[in-house]
Amino acid sequence: MRFPPLMLAAALALALPASALQAKTFRWTRAVDVSSWDIHTQNVGVNNTMHAAVYDTLVEYNSQTFKPEPSLATEWKRVSPTQLRLTLRKGVKFSDGSEFTADDAKFSLERAKAKSSNFAVYTLGIDRVEKVDSHTLDIFSEVPNPVLVNQLTELRIMSRAWAEKHKSLEPKDIKTKDETYAHRNALGTGPFQLKQWTPDQRVVLEPNPHWWGKGKFPTNVTEIVYTPIKADATRTAALLSGEVDFVIDPSLQDLARVRQTPGLQVLEGPEYRTIFLGLDQFRDELPGSDVKGKNPLKDQRVRKALYQAIDIQSIQRVVLRGLAQPTGTLIARQVNGWTAKADARWPYDPKAAQQLLAEAGYPQGFEVDFACSAGRYINDEQLCQAITAHWAKVGVRAKLRLLPFATYFPMIQRHEASIYLLGWGVPTFDAFYTLQSLIRSPGAGGDGNFNLGRFSDPQQDALIERIKKETDHGTRNQLIERALLNERQQISHIPLYNQVIPWAGSRKVEILHRADNRIDWRYLKVQ
Repeated sequence: MRFPPLMLAAALALALPASALQAKTFRWTRAVDVSSWDIHTQNVGVNNTMHAAVYDTLVEYNSQTFKPEPSLATEWKRVSPTQLRLTLRKGVKFSDGSEFTADDAKFSLERAKAKSSNFAVYTLGIDRVEKVDSHTLDIFSEVPNPVLVNQLTELRIMSRAWAEKHKSLEPKDIKTKDETYAHRNALGTGPFQLKQWTPDQRVVLEPNPHWWGKGKFPTNVTEIVYTPIKADATRTAALLSGEVDFVIDPSLQDLARVRQTPGLQVLEGPEYRTIFLGLDQFRDELPGSDVKGKNPLKDQRVRKALYQAIDIQSIQRVVLRGLAQPTGTLIARQVNGWTAKADARWPYDPKAAQQLLAEAGYPQGFEVDFACSAGRYINDEQLCQAITAHWAKVGVRAKLRLLPFATYFPMIQRHEASIYLLGWGVPTFDAFYTLQSLIRSPGAGGDGNFNLGRFSDPQQDALIERIKKETDHGTRNQLIERALLNERQQISHIPLYNQVIPWAGSRKVEILHRADNRIDWRYLKVQ
Protein backbone atom coordinates (compact mmCIF):
# COMPACT_ATOMS: atom_id res chain seq x y z
CA MET A 1 0.00 0.00 0.00
CA ARG A 2 1.37 3.44 -0.90
CA PHE A 3 0.68 6.03 1.78
CA PRO A 4 -0.09 9.64 0.71
CA PRO A 5 2.39 12.40 1.58
CA LEU A 6 0.22 13.74 4.38
CA MET A 7 -1.29 11.40 6.89
CA LEU A 8 -2.48 11.23 10.45
CA ALA A 9 -0.14 9.99 13.15
CA ALA A 10 -2.11 6.78 13.43
CA ALA A 11 -1.38 5.98 9.81
CA LEU A 12 2.28 6.74 10.25
CA ALA A 13 2.97 3.92 12.67
CA LEU A 14 4.60 0.78 11.35
CA ALA A 15 2.24 -1.59 13.14
CA LEU A 16 0.44 -0.13 16.12
CA PRO A 17 0.01 -2.96 18.61
CA ALA A 18 -1.36 -2.60 22.10
CA SER A 19 1.03 -1.17 24.66
CA ALA A 20 3.91 -3.50 25.26
CA LEU A 21 3.82 -5.32 28.58
CA GLN A 22 7.54 -5.95 28.62
CA ALA A 23 10.28 -3.96 26.96
CA LYS A 24 12.63 -5.74 24.60
CA THR A 25 15.75 -5.16 22.57
CA PHE A 26 15.34 -3.22 19.32
CA ARG A 27 17.58 -4.76 16.66
CA TRP A 28 17.95 -2.86 13.42
CA THR A 29 20.16 -2.43 10.39
CA ARG A 30 21.04 -0.35 7.37
CA ALA A 31 23.77 -0.55 4.76
CA VAL A 32 26.31 1.84 6.29
CA ASP A 33 27.85 2.34 9.70
CA VAL A 34 28.27 5.40 11.85
CA SER A 35 31.45 7.20 10.79
CA SER A 36 31.98 9.06 14.06
CA TRP A 37 30.32 9.67 17.43
CA ASP A 38 31.50 13.26 17.42
CA ILE A 39 28.28 15.26 16.97
CA HIS A 40 29.93 17.95 14.81
CA THR A 41 32.25 15.88 12.63
CA GLN A 42 30.10 14.79 9.69
CA ASN A 43 26.62 15.95 8.73
CA VAL A 44 25.18 12.73 7.28
CA GLY A 45 21.95 10.85 7.89
CA VAL A 46 23.26 7.69 9.56
CA ASN A 47 25.28 9.71 12.08
CA ASN A 48 22.47 12.16 12.78
CA THR A 49 19.99 9.34 13.37
CA MET A 50 22.22 7.53 15.84
CA HIS A 51 23.42 10.68 17.58
CA ALA A 52 19.80 11.65 18.23
CA ALA A 53 19.42 8.62 20.49
CA VAL A 54 22.21 9.87 22.76
CA TYR A 55 22.40 13.64 22.31
CA ASP A 56 19.54 16.12 22.61
CA THR A 57 19.01 19.41 20.85
CA LEU A 58 17.59 22.60 22.33
CA VAL A 59 14.63 22.37 19.94
CA GLU A 60 13.14 19.25 18.35
CA TYR A 61 10.75 18.69 15.45
CA ASN A 62 7.32 17.19 15.96
CA SER A 63 7.45 13.88 14.05
CA GLN A 64 4.22 14.56 12.17
CA THR A 65 4.03 18.32 11.61
CA PHE A 66 7.78 19.08 11.66
CA LYS A 67 7.04 22.21 13.64
CA PRO A 68 9.65 23.07 16.28
CA GLU A 69 8.78 21.99 19.82
CA PRO A 70 10.63 22.12 23.16
CA SER A 71 13.46 19.76 24.01
CA LEU A 72 16.33 21.00 26.20
CA ALA A 73 14.85 24.47 25.76
CA THR A 74 11.33 24.76 27.17
CA GLU A 75 10.56 28.05 25.46
CA TRP A 76 12.09 30.74 23.27
CA LYS A 77 11.18 34.27 22.36
CA ARG A 78 12.48 37.14 20.25
CA VAL A 79 13.77 39.87 22.50
CA SER A 80 14.56 41.81 19.33
CA PRO A 81 14.87 40.88 15.63
CA THR A 82 18.51 39.90 16.27
CA GLN A 83 18.24 38.45 19.80
CA LEU A 84 16.68 35.09 20.65
CA ARG A 85 16.28 34.13 24.32
CA LEU A 86 15.95 30.47 25.30
CA THR A 87 14.81 29.16 28.66
CA LEU A 88 16.55 25.85 29.36
CA ARG A 89 14.96 22.84 31.00
CA LYS A 90 15.87 22.43 34.65
CA GLY A 91 16.73 19.12 36.27
CA VAL A 92 18.36 17.66 33.15
CA LYS A 93 21.42 15.48 33.64
CA PHE A 94 23.93 13.91 31.33
CA SER A 95 24.15 10.13 31.41
CA ASP A 96 27.04 10.32 33.92
CA GLY A 97 24.79 12.21 36.35
CA SER A 98 26.33 15.65 35.82
CA GLU A 99 23.96 18.61 35.47
CA PHE A 100 23.12 20.24 32.14
CA THR A 101 23.41 24.05 32.23
CA ALA A 102 23.68 27.03 29.93
CA ASP A 103 27.47 26.55 29.90
CA ASP A 104 27.03 23.27 28.01
CA ALA A 105 24.60 24.80 25.52
CA LYS A 106 26.85 27.80 24.87
CA PHE A 107 29.91 25.57 24.46
CA SER A 108 28.13 23.21 22.05
CA LEU A 109 26.76 25.98 19.82
CA GLU A 110 30.20 27.56 19.62
CA ARG A 111 31.86 24.18 18.98
CA ALA A 112 29.54 23.67 15.99
CA LYS A 113 31.14 26.77 14.43
CA ALA A 114 34.67 25.33 14.54
CA LYS A 115 36.71 25.00 11.36
CA SER A 116 36.62 21.19 11.53
CA SER A 117 32.85 21.12 12.10
CA ASN A 118 30.48 19.99 9.35
CA PHE A 119 27.64 21.80 11.11
CA ALA A 120 28.65 25.42 10.58
CA VAL A 121 25.74 25.77 8.15
CA TYR A 122 23.38 25.46 11.14
CA THR A 123 25.19 28.20 13.04
CA LEU A 124 24.60 30.74 10.29
CA GLY A 125 23.24 33.89 11.91
CA ILE A 126 24.73 33.05 15.29
CA ASP A 127 27.08 35.96 15.89
CA ARG A 128 27.57 35.25 19.57
CA VAL A 129 26.03 33.21 22.39
CA GLU A 130 25.71 34.67 25.88
CA LYS A 131 24.81 32.98 29.14
CA VAL A 132 22.20 35.02 31.05
CA ASP A 133 22.06 32.63 33.99
CA SER A 134 22.46 28.90 34.57
CA HIS A 135 19.31 28.10 32.59
CA THR A 136 18.88 31.05 30.24
CA LEU A 137 20.73 31.64 26.98
CA ASP A 138 20.75 34.49 24.48
CA ILE A 139 21.67 34.00 20.82
CA PHE A 140 22.60 37.18 18.96
CA SER A 141 22.84 37.59 15.20
CA GLU A 142 24.11 40.45 13.09
CA VAL A 143 20.97 40.42 10.95
CA PRO A 144 17.51 38.88 11.48
CA ASN A 145 17.52 35.13 10.80
CA PRO A 146 14.04 33.79 9.93
CA VAL A 147 15.04 30.12 10.33
CA LEU A 148 17.28 30.22 13.40
CA VAL A 149 14.91 28.13 15.55
CA ASN A 150 14.75 25.49 12.79
CA GLN A 151 18.55 25.39 12.66
CA LEU A 152 18.70 24.61 16.38
CA THR A 153 17.01 21.25 15.72
CA GLU A 154 20.32 20.00 14.26
CA LEU A 155 22.73 21.35 16.88
CA ARG A 156 23.20 18.71 19.56
CA ILE A 157 24.42 19.44 23.05
CA MET A 158 27.63 18.02 24.54
CA SER A 159 28.96 18.33 28.09
CA ARG A 160 31.56 21.07 28.27
CA ALA A 161 33.29 19.52 31.30
CA TRP A 162 33.45 16.12 29.56
CA ALA A 163 34.90 17.63 26.38
CA GLU A 164 37.49 19.55 28.37
CA LYS A 165 38.46 16.50 30.43
CA HIS A 166 38.94 14.36 27.33
CA LYS A 167 40.57 17.00 25.13
CA SER A 168 37.68 17.08 22.67
CA LEU A 169 37.03 20.83 22.57
CA GLU A 170 37.33 20.82 18.78
CA PRO A 171 35.45 18.40 16.47
CA LYS A 172 37.33 15.61 14.77
CA ASP A 173 38.23 16.55 11.19
CA ILE A 174 36.59 13.84 9.05
CA LYS A 175 39.07 14.50 6.24
CA THR A 176 41.99 13.32 8.38
CA LYS A 177 42.80 10.14 10.31
CA ASP A 178 43.38 12.03 13.55
CA GLU A 179 40.94 11.07 16.31
CA THR A 180 39.62 12.69 19.47
CA TYR A 181 37.99 10.99 22.46
CA ALA A 182 34.58 12.19 21.26
CA HIS A 183 35.05 10.26 18.02
CA ARG A 184 34.62 6.87 19.72
CA ASN A 185 32.83 7.88 22.92
CA ALA A 186 29.68 9.82 23.75
CA LEU A 187 28.00 11.60 26.67
CA GLY A 188 24.61 13.18 26.16
CA THR A 189 21.26 13.89 27.78
CA GLY A 190 19.19 11.78 25.36
CA PRO A 191 17.14 8.64 26.05
CA PHE A 192 20.08 6.28 25.49
CA GLN A 193 23.80 6.11 26.13
CA LEU A 194 26.57 4.51 24.08
CA LYS A 195 27.65 1.16 25.50
CA GLN A 196 29.69 -0.26 22.62
CA TRP A 197 30.81 0.69 19.13
CA THR A 198 32.81 -1.74 17.05
CA PRO A 199 33.14 0.04 13.68
CA ASP A 200 31.49 -1.76 10.76
CA GLN A 201 30.23 -4.47 13.11
CA ARG A 202 28.00 -3.37 15.95
CA VAL A 203 26.63 -0.47 17.99
CA VAL A 204 24.95 -1.12 21.32
CA LEU A 205 22.97 1.52 23.20
CA GLU A 206 21.39 1.22 26.63
CA PRO A 207 18.95 3.49 28.47
CA ASN A 208 20.27 6.70 29.99
CA PRO A 209 19.42 6.26 33.69
CA HIS A 210 19.15 10.03 34.13
CA TRP A 211 17.02 10.81 31.06
CA TRP A 212 14.76 13.78 31.72
CA GLY A 213 12.09 12.41 29.33
CA LYS A 214 11.45 9.22 31.31
CA GLY A 215 7.68 8.99 31.81
CA LYS A 216 7.05 11.87 29.42
CA PHE A 217 7.55 9.78 26.25
CA PRO A 218 6.33 6.24 25.52
CA THR A 219 9.54 4.45 24.52
CA ASN A 220 9.99 1.15 26.38
CA VAL A 221 13.17 -0.08 24.71
CA THR A 222 15.84 -1.38 27.08
CA GLU A 223 18.56 -2.03 24.50
CA ILE A 224 19.31 -0.96 20.93
CA VAL A 225 21.58 -3.14 18.81
CA TYR A 226 22.58 -1.74 15.43
CA THR A 227 24.34 -3.99 12.92
CA PRO A 228 25.40 -2.44 9.61
CA ILE A 229 24.84 -4.92 6.77
CA LYS A 230 26.08 -3.77 3.39
CA ALA A 231 24.50 -6.43 1.14
CA ASP A 232 20.81 -5.93 0.28
CA ALA A 233 20.05 -9.65 0.26
CA THR A 234 21.70 -10.15 3.64
CA ARG A 235 19.70 -7.33 5.25
CA THR A 236 16.48 -8.82 3.91
CA ALA A 237 17.45 -12.29 5.07
CA ALA A 238 18.16 -10.93 8.55
CA LEU A 239 14.67 -9.43 8.70
CA LEU A 240 12.93 -12.53 7.36
CA SER A 241 14.75 -14.77 9.83
CA GLY A 242 14.02 -12.53 12.79
CA GLU A 243 17.68 -11.67 13.34
CA VAL A 244 16.72 -7.98 13.14
CA ASP A 245 13.42 -6.23 13.84
CA PHE A 246 13.74 -3.31 11.46
CA VAL A 247 15.46 -2.30 8.21
CA ILE A 248 15.51 1.41 7.41
CA ASP A 249 16.79 0.88 3.85
CA PRO A 250 15.23 -2.35 2.53
CA SER A 251 16.04 -3.53 -0.98
CA LEU A 252 13.32 -2.49 -3.42
CA GLN A 253 13.25 -5.86 -5.12
CA ASP A 254 12.52 -7.53 -1.78
CA LEU A 255 9.57 -5.33 -0.72
CA ALA A 256 6.92 -7.62 -2.24
CA ARG A 257 8.36 -10.59 -0.37
CA VAL A 258 8.38 -8.65 2.90
CA ARG A 259 4.76 -7.57 2.42
CA GLN A 260 3.73 -11.18 1.90
CA THR A 261 5.52 -12.46 4.99
CA PRO A 262 3.31 -12.86 8.09
CA GLY A 263 4.42 -10.64 10.95
CA LEU A 264 6.19 -8.13 8.70
CA GLN A 265 5.07 -4.87 7.14
CA VAL A 266 6.32 -2.12 4.84
CA LEU A 267 5.74 1.58 5.43
CA GLU A 268 6.40 4.14 2.69
CA GLY A 269 6.51 7.91 2.74
CA PRO A 270 8.10 10.81 0.85
CA GLU A 271 11.46 11.99 2.11
CA TYR A 272 12.75 15.56 2.15
CA ARG A 273 15.89 14.39 0.33
CA THR A 274 16.74 15.24 -3.28
CA ILE A 275 19.18 13.08 -5.23
CA PHE A 276 21.34 14.98 -7.71
CA LEU A 277 24.64 15.03 -9.58
CA GLY A 278 27.37 17.54 -8.81
CA LEU A 279 29.90 18.61 -11.42
CA ASP A 280 33.42 19.99 -11.09
CA GLN A 281 33.29 23.51 -12.51
CA PHE A 282 36.50 24.69 -10.87
CA ARG A 283 39.44 22.81 -12.32
CA ASP A 284 40.85 23.99 -15.63
CA GLU A 285 41.39 20.36 -16.65
CA LEU A 286 39.59 17.28 -15.36
CA PRO A 287 41.84 14.46 -14.06
CA GLY A 288 41.46 11.29 -16.12
CA SER A 289 39.56 12.94 -18.96
CA ASP A 290 40.68 12.69 -22.59
CA VAL A 291 39.96 16.41 -22.95
CA LYS A 292 43.22 18.21 -22.32
CA GLY A 293 43.75 21.87 -21.53
CA LYS A 294 40.16 22.66 -20.59
CA ASN A 295 37.24 21.48 -18.49
CA PRO A 296 34.12 20.64 -20.53
CA LEU A 297 31.93 20.77 -17.39
CA LYS A 298 32.44 24.53 -17.22
CA ASP A 299 30.32 24.81 -20.38
CA GLN A 300 26.60 25.15 -19.64
CA ARG A 301 25.80 23.39 -22.93
CA VAL A 302 27.71 20.31 -21.79
CA ARG A 303 25.97 20.28 -18.42
CA LYS A 304 22.59 20.59 -20.14
CA ALA A 305 23.51 17.78 -22.54
CA LEU A 306 24.34 15.49 -19.61
CA TYR A 307 21.01 16.46 -18.01
CA GLN A 308 18.91 15.85 -21.12
CA ALA A 309 20.62 12.53 -21.85
CA ILE A 310 19.23 11.03 -18.63
CA ASP A 311 15.94 9.18 -19.01
CA ILE A 312 14.56 9.90 -15.55
CA GLN A 313 11.21 8.19 -16.20
CA SER A 314 13.00 4.95 -17.03
CA ILE A 315 15.09 5.27 -13.87
CA GLN A 316 11.98 5.88 -11.79
CA ARG A 317 10.20 2.88 -13.29
CA VAL A 318 12.99 0.31 -13.62
CA VAL A 319 15.75 1.22 -11.17
CA LEU A 320 13.65 2.65 -8.35
CA ARG A 321 10.44 0.60 -8.78
CA GLY A 322 8.34 3.77 -8.65
CA LEU A 323 9.83 4.98 -5.34
CA ALA A 324 10.94 8.37 -6.64
CA GLN A 325 9.49 11.77 -7.53
CA PRO A 326 11.40 13.12 -10.58
CA THR A 327 12.40 16.72 -9.94
CA GLY A 328 13.83 19.68 -11.76
CA THR A 329 15.02 21.48 -8.65
CA LEU A 330 17.18 20.84 -5.62
CA ILE A 331 14.48 20.88 -2.95
CA ALA A 332 11.62 18.49 -2.24
CA ARG A 333 7.98 19.54 -2.16
CA GLN A 334 7.79 19.62 1.65
CA VAL A 335 10.46 22.34 1.77
CA ASN A 336 9.49 26.01 2.04
CA GLY A 337 10.23 27.80 -1.25
CA TRP A 338 9.31 24.93 -3.58
CA THR A 339 7.25 25.92 -6.62
CA ALA A 340 6.04 23.95 -9.62
CA LYS A 341 7.68 26.49 -11.91
CA ALA A 342 11.12 25.91 -10.44
CA ASP A 343 10.51 22.14 -10.36
CA ALA A 344 10.02 21.79 -14.14
CA ARG A 345 12.61 19.40 -15.59
CA TRP A 346 14.44 19.90 -18.83
CA PRO A 347 13.00 17.17 -21.11
CA TYR A 348 14.76 13.91 -21.83
CA ASP A 349 16.09 14.40 -25.38
CA PRO A 350 19.18 12.46 -26.53
CA LYS A 351 19.23 14.21 -29.93
CA ALA A 352 19.23 17.63 -28.27
CA ALA A 353 22.01 16.40 -25.99
CA GLN A 354 24.15 15.32 -28.93
CA GLN A 355 23.57 18.67 -30.65
CA LEU A 356 24.58 20.56 -27.50
CA LEU A 357 27.76 18.51 -27.21
CA ALA A 358 28.59 19.22 -30.85
CA GLU A 359 27.99 22.95 -30.36
CA ALA A 360 30.31 22.88 -27.36
CA GLY A 361 33.06 21.27 -29.44
CA TYR A 362 32.60 17.62 -28.48
CA PRO A 363 30.79 15.98 -31.41
CA GLN A 364 32.30 12.60 -30.46
CA GLY A 365 31.71 13.10 -26.75
CA PHE A 366 34.48 12.76 -24.16
CA GLU A 367 35.70 10.69 -21.22
CA VAL A 368 34.95 11.81 -17.67
CA ASP A 369 35.33 10.49 -14.13
CA PHE A 370 32.04 9.62 -12.39
CA ALA A 371 32.04 8.71 -8.69
CA CYS A 372 29.11 7.11 -6.93
CA SER A 373 28.34 5.83 -3.46
CA ALA A 374 27.60 2.15 -2.99
CA GLY A 375 24.83 1.48 -0.50
CA ARG A 376 24.23 5.03 0.75
CA TYR A 377 21.00 5.74 -1.16
CA ILE A 378 18.28 3.48 -2.53
CA ASN A 379 19.74 1.46 -5.42
CA ASP A 380 22.52 4.01 -5.87
CA GLU A 381 24.82 1.55 -7.64
CA GLN A 382 22.14 0.62 -10.17
CA LEU A 383 21.23 4.29 -10.56
CA CYS A 384 24.77 5.29 -11.50
CA GLN A 385 25.12 2.33 -13.83
CA ALA A 386 21.92 3.40 -15.61
CA ILE A 387 23.11 7.01 -15.93
CA THR A 388 26.44 5.79 -17.32
CA ALA A 389 24.56 3.81 -19.96
CA HIS A 390 22.36 6.80 -20.87
CA TRP A 391 25.40 9.04 -21.32
CA ALA A 392 27.15 6.43 -23.46
CA LYS A 393 24.31 6.72 -25.98
CA VAL A 394 25.24 10.38 -26.64
CA GLY A 395 29.00 9.73 -26.67
CA VAL A 396 29.93 10.63 -23.08
CA ARG A 397 32.10 7.84 -21.71
CA ALA A 398 31.78 8.00 -17.95
CA LYS A 399 34.40 6.02 -16.03
CA LEU A 400 32.26 4.89 -13.12
CA ARG A 401 33.79 4.46 -9.67
CA LEU A 402 31.66 2.83 -6.95
CA LEU A 403 32.91 3.46 -3.42
CA PRO A 404 31.67 2.45 0.03
CA PHE A 405 30.14 5.23 2.08
CA ALA A 406 33.00 5.47 4.60
CA THR A 407 35.52 6.38 1.89
CA TYR A 408 33.16 8.03 -0.61
CA PHE A 409 32.15 11.04 1.48
CA PRO A 410 35.65 12.14 2.51
CA MET A 411 36.77 11.65 -1.10
CA ILE A 412 34.19 13.98 -2.62
CA GLN A 413 34.78 16.50 0.17
CA ARG A 414 38.42 16.58 -0.92
CA HIS A 415 37.17 17.49 -4.42
CA GLU A 416 38.51 14.30 -5.97
CA ALA A 417 35.55 13.57 -8.26
CA SER A 418 34.67 15.20 -11.60
CA ILE A 419 31.01 14.14 -11.38
CA TYR A 420 29.54 12.81 -8.15
CA LEU A 421 26.22 11.59 -6.77
CA LEU A 422 24.79 13.18 -3.64
CA GLY A 423 21.52 13.14 -1.73
CA TRP A 424 20.59 16.35 0.05
CA GLY A 425 18.05 16.53 2.85
CA VAL A 426 16.80 19.80 4.26
CA PRO A 427 16.61 19.58 8.06
CA THR A 428 15.40 23.18 8.38
CA PHE A 429 12.60 22.50 5.85
CA ASP A 430 13.54 25.80 4.22
CA ALA A 431 15.20 26.28 0.81
CA PHE A 432 17.86 28.62 2.16
CA TYR A 433 19.67 25.63 3.66
CA THR A 434 20.08 24.16 0.17
CA LEU A 435 20.90 27.44 -1.54
CA GLN A 436 23.55 28.32 0.99
CA SER A 437 25.17 24.87 1.10
CA LEU A 438 25.00 23.75 -2.53
CA ILE A 439 24.88 26.86 -4.71
CA ARG A 440 26.60 29.70 -2.89
CA SER A 441 30.33 30.10 -3.53
CA PRO A 442 32.42 28.27 -0.93
CA GLY A 443 33.35 30.52 1.95
CA ALA A 444 33.04 31.05 5.67
CA GLY A 445 30.11 30.27 7.94
CA GLY A 446 28.82 27.26 6.02
CA ASP A 447 28.64 29.00 2.64
CA GLY A 448 29.04 26.41 -0.10
CA ASN A 449 30.09 23.71 2.38
CA PHE A 450 28.70 21.04 0.04
CA ASN A 451 29.20 22.97 -3.20
CA LEU A 452 31.77 20.32 -4.04
CA GLY A 453 31.87 21.22 -7.73
CA ARG A 454 32.83 24.74 -6.59
CA PHE A 455 30.33 26.48 -8.85
CA SER A 456 30.44 30.23 -8.35
CA ASP A 457 28.18 33.04 -9.52
CA PRO A 458 28.35 36.45 -7.78
CA GLN A 459 24.76 37.28 -8.75
CA GLN A 460 23.47 34.08 -7.15
CA ASP A 461 25.59 34.80 -4.08
CA ALA A 462 24.04 38.25 -3.74
CA LEU A 463 20.54 36.84 -4.15
CA ILE A 464 21.16 34.16 -1.51
CA GLU A 465 22.49 36.82 0.85
CA ARG A 466 19.21 38.73 0.46
CA ILE A 467 17.24 35.56 1.25
CA LYS A 468 19.35 35.09 4.36
CA LYS A 469 18.25 38.44 5.78
CA GLU A 470 14.70 38.88 4.44
CA THR A 471 12.02 38.52 7.13
CA ASP A 472 8.92 39.16 5.01
CA HIS A 473 7.69 35.68 4.09
CA GLY A 474 6.17 36.59 0.71
CA THR A 475 9.15 38.61 -0.48
CA ARG A 476 11.55 35.96 0.76
CA ASN A 477 9.81 33.16 -1.15
CA GLN A 478 9.85 35.23 -4.34
CA LEU A 479 13.61 35.58 -3.95
CA ILE A 480 13.95 31.84 -3.34
CA GLU A 481 12.03 31.05 -6.52
CA ARG A 482 14.25 33.42 -8.49
CA ALA A 483 17.38 31.70 -7.16
CA LEU A 484 15.98 28.26 -8.00
CA LEU A 485 15.03 29.38 -11.52
CA ASN A 486 18.57 30.73 -11.98
CA GLU A 487 19.89 27.36 -10.86
CA ARG A 488 17.63 25.61 -13.36
CA GLN A 489 18.95 27.77 -16.20
CA GLN A 490 22.62 27.55 -15.24
CA ILE A 491 22.51 23.82 -14.43
CA SER A 492 25.20 24.07 -11.80
CA HIS A 493 23.86 20.69 -10.64
CA ILE A 494 21.73 18.01 -12.30
CA PRO A 495 18.65 17.28 -10.14
CA LEU A 496 17.29 13.74 -10.47
CA TYR A 497 14.49 12.90 -8.04
CA ASN A 498 13.17 13.12 -4.50
CA GLN A 499 13.38 9.82 -2.65
CA VAL A 500 10.29 7.96 -1.50
CA ILE A 501 11.45 5.95 1.47
CA PRO A 502 10.25 2.45 2.34
CA TRP A 503 10.88 1.06 5.81
CA ALA A 504 10.42 -2.62 6.62
CA GLY A 505 10.03 -4.23 9.99
CA SER A 506 8.33 -6.55 12.38
CA ARG A 507 4.74 -5.85 13.37
CA LYS A 508 5.86 -5.89 16.99
CA VAL A 509 7.70 -2.61 16.41
CA GLU A 510 5.83 0.65 16.86
CA ILE A 511 7.64 3.41 15.00
CA LEU A 512 6.81 6.70 13.28
CA HIS A 513 7.81 7.16 9.64
CA ARG A 514 9.47 10.56 9.27
CA ALA A 515 10.15 12.67 6.19
CA ASP A 516 13.76 13.09 7.34
CA ASN A 517 14.26 9.29 7.31
CA ARG A 518 15.19 9.24 10.98
CA ILE A 519 13.92 7.29 13.94
CA ASP A 520 12.24 9.26 16.72
CA TRP A 521 13.73 7.33 19.61
CA ARG A 522 11.37 8.96 22.12
CA TYR A 523 8.38 7.14 20.63
CA LEU A 524 9.97 3.82 19.66
CA LYS A 525 8.26 0.82 21.28
CA VAL A 526 8.70 -2.93 21.00
CA GLN A 527 5.96 -5.39 21.89
